[in-house]
Amino acid sequence: MKLSIEQVDLGGRRVFLRADLNAPLDHGAVSDDTRLTAVLPTIRLALDRGAAVVLASHLGRPKGGPDPKYSLKPVAERLEALLERPVPLAPDCVGDEVEGLARALKPGQLLLLENLRFHPEEEANDDAFARRLAGLADLYVNDAFAAAHRAHASIAAITRHLQPAAAGLLMRRELDALGKILEAPARPLVAVLGGAKVSDKIALVEHLLSKVDALVIGGGMAFTFLRALGHGVGKSLVEVDRIEMARSTLEAARRRGVQIVLPVDAVVAGGLDSPSGRAVSVRDIPAEQMGLDLGPLSVERFATVLKSAKTIVWNGPMGVFEKPAFATGTVALARAVAESAAFSVIGGGDTVAAVNQAGVAHRIGYISTAGGAFLEFLEGRALPGVEALTEA
Repeated sequence: MKLSIEQVDLGGRRVFLRADLNAPLDHGAVSDDTRLTAVLPTIRLALDRGAAVVLASHLGRPKGGPDPKYSLKPVAERLEALLERPVPLAPDCVGDEVEGLARALKPGQLLLLENLRFHPEEEANDDAFARRLAGLADLYVNDAFAAAHRAHASIAAITRHLQPAAAGLLMRRELDALGKILEAPARPLVAVLGGAKVSDKIALVEHLLSKVDALVIGGGMAFTFLRALGHGVGKSLVEVDRIEMARSTLEAARRRGVQIVLPVDAVVAGGLDSPSGRAVSVRDIPAEQMGLDLGPLSVERFATVLKSAKTIVWNGPMGVFEKPAFATGTVALARAVAESAAFSVIGGGDTVAAVNQAGVAHRIGYISTAGGAFLEFLEGRALPGVEALTEA
């Protein structure tokens, strides 16, 4: 159990708060403030308890130096509106001027540091750079679960110089929700995996086989499994070098008594730009066509499995979800997850978008802000940003 911000005396202290404010920008303004609103409770808690907050984040992938395109200025402006208080932006994240601004902060005040990735030392987990960041505050709080799988200076090395290192409210919620899945889930536990490639999810599939009661597989990755079962799948996406792995996964699941549920029909078309498709059995996919979405029978089959679940974890769309003609299966699955009485956890950008598009986000047990960190945690891997936190 990691130390939480609520367990730390914050009064009169400067808190270095590592957040994930990596929001999409459009014409110099934040176009989606989901990640910003997610960290507001932690910021407000710290300020209300008499702390001064030094807020830090990365934005995008600047090429190892300052780049106005990746400035956190639009983030500061949006945060100011959300918090209804001033959010001054420092000219950098380290240096004499920044140290002066941090020292001048009074309880209840906030300073946003400029993009951490303007210094290549951040991604190199450089110790000297981490020590300079640590010098800005009296204690450390990490609320950036979405970046916790990266051993970067503001996530890992900084905790060698700044203690205690506590989890923010969002980080704690993420760890609680994901821990509930892996440590003591209500059963049956059903994992739903989609997305294009098996190769992206191999480690996850292997780890989940020892945890779940059923594994539902859709999206492009399903066709590699269908090929492993001997089905002709036309021009559907198949990773030929993963067919043998899919076959051995199916065999391992059979030995463990884990049900693997694959599509029985698919919506097929000539290509990604086809205006529409038609549903056919997975046994009857024409040689010149490709599967681009779940068919109605597969949706029904998947929904039946979810109905009996007590815990559901879902990552990855069921088809070429970004094309309206092939989004039906993913949206229907989102509704089936919401209608289940199970505790549900979803993660990954496309999956979150599907739940929002289906209008059922408020009926999901927990929506993770993370993509890569969410998958690595479910794979059973230690996350540097979690490991670095102080034990409670």
